[in-house]
Order: sequence, then structure tokens, then C-alpha cells
Amino acid sequence: MKRQGYLFDEITSFENLLKAAKKAQRGKRFKESTAEFNFRLEAELLKLQDELRGQTYRMGGYKRFYIYDPKKRLISALPYRDRVVQHALCNVIGPIFDGSLIFDSYACRRGKGSHKAVDRFTMFCRRNKYALKCDIRSYFASIDHDILFEMIRKKIKDPDALWLIKLIIDSTSSPGIPIGNLASQIFANLYLNGLDHYLKEIVKCRHYIRYMDDMIVFGDDKTALNSVKDAVREYLMRLKLKMHPNKSQTYFTSGGIIFLGYKIYPTHRLVIRQNIKRLRSRIKKYYELLGLKLITRGKISCSIQSWLGYAIHADSFNLRRKIISEFNFKACKTACPPLEGRQGISP
Repeated sequence: MKRQGYLFDEITSFENLLKAAKKAQRGKRFKESTAEFNFRLEAELLKLQDELRGQTYRMGGYKRFYIYDPKKRLISALPYRDRVVQHALCNVIGPIFDGSLIFDSYACRRGKGSHKAVDRFTMFCRRNKYALKCDIRSYFASIDHDILFEMIRKKIKDPDALWLIKLIIDSTSSPGIPIGNLASQIFANLYLNGLDHYLKEIVKCRHYIRYMDDMIVFGDDKTALNSVKDAVREYLMRLKLKMHPNKSQTYFTSGGIIFLGYKIYPTHRLVIRQNIKRLRSRIKKYYELLGLKLITRGKISCSIQSWLGYAIHADSFNLRRKIISEFNFKACKTACPPLEGRQGISP
């Protein structure tokens, strides 16, 4: 693919910055930092444009916190104006990198996503006896800045765009890229893209799926899959990554395999028990907060709606009826659209 130049004018155009601001505010319109920025929107965007074009722009500090979904993850959140800049950058460079990705890479891509990945996984389960799951230890925290930047330089030659990209990559002094940055999603997809092509084109893995750092190779020959595992391990060493020794195994597809929150069999898929347990624990805490008048019933309603939207993609008819009954859902739905009126949600 030809290296792309003359990108920076497009990245820093007022039209692109305005488009980026509209994207950055989704779901955050009523936050104080968003409201303050939007109150002086034109002035703030022109200031950002001047800083970027003069290369005086500097990123703000990260706000760091942990989430447990399902495992403990450190999230790094930037100030709102920096999120606008990342949207502006990704609006332009995203399609450039996306065009080089394999068809069966599903994370953070337009027209892909987790549900399409799960459907593809199910199809491959039906066609193969085994599945090799490869897990990378601390993927985001292990991405090497220099290796990543060289990958980007192979696609982009605009020195000003590379200046901004380098600034974002090196915004953390430690190795790795922060979970929470929009640009990190693009960078993390790109970092393993060479491995994807290697497995598809050199190793000839016909049935292969990647969702960020979750890699699954399907086949009918367990010995051959063990060889693929060795090939993956060796390739990861070039990227200064390590395969998790206990989480990288070959499974019978007939026994069901956990992937993206579901246990998937050739014939059906189930919601994993851990997610059911986590929902019950979360809603129980919400009701305690409701009793203290610290949240509204609408918050509980939206949380259950979201979970039901996930569960509908599994064989969960009876489970969803039980959850609705268990939490007296119809009594608390005040802020979200009615359950019966949302396509694909009613049990």
C-alpha cells in the first residue's frame, strides 16, 4: 500500500475538528468539561487548530481508574479537548489503517464488532473439531512504542501527522499504550496486523478470528494447531509480546468455548455464568443506592436494558424472563424506552 502524505491539513481543518467534537461529546454532553468546551465551541476549536498547526499542542494529564469487566483493567482518560484531537486524528488515519486489516479482525471497526465476531466464531465452530485460543499477557501495557511507530511510518509519510501520532504514543513514559485512548484502539489493531497476515497467508490458517488481542485458530488437526501455537509464540517475540502460558490452549469445539462473554457451542450459545452473577451483584448495589436516593430508577432500568441487549444474542429466553421477573423490571423502567417496544429485547 502506498504511504499516505498531506494528511495534516485534513486532520486540523475546522470541519474535521467540529466533526470530532460532535463525536467526542456522545454520551458526555452533560458533563461539566464537555459543557464548558461546547459553550465556547468555535473559540476552543480555533485554539486547538492553532496549537496543532503551530505544533505547540501538548496533551493534558491522564486521569486513571480501574474497572472490573470482567478482569481488572487500568483505564486512562484524557481531558475532553484531548479526546477531540484524537477523534480528529482517527477520522483521517482510521480508514488508512483499516484498509490493511484482514476481513476477520473485528474489534473497533465500522461494520464489524463483537456480535459479528461471535456469529463468525459460531460458523467456524460448526466446521471444525478444535479451536486454539491464544492469549497475550498484558497486551496494551506491552506494546513497544518504537515498533509501533515504525509500523505507522510504513503507512504514513506526512511529517506533521507523524509528529502528532508520536506525541500521543509517547504520552506515557512507560511501555505500552493506555486503555481508554481512542487512538490506542487503532494502534492495537495495527500492532498485530502483521501476525494476522502471517497466519492467513504464510501459515495458511483458513479459519482464524481476532478481536483485539483475542486470537482463535480453528482446525481438525490438533497437532497442526500446536504447531500454529509455536508459530504465534515466535512471532510475538518479534513484537516484544508474550503468550500467556495458562490461557493459550486448544479446545474441542463440541465442548463449548468462551468468547466475548458467551459460551459458544456448534449448536447454540449461552450467557456465561460470571456475567449473570455480575449483573445480580451490580443491580443489588444499585437498589441499595436507590434506597439512599443516590441514583434513580432510570439508572437501574438502563443497566438491565443494556444487559438484556447483550443476552438476546445468546439462547437465553428463559433466563431473560427470570431476570425481568427477579428485578421487577417493569416497575423501574422510567428513563429508558419501554422493554416491549425495543426491537430484540422483549423475551
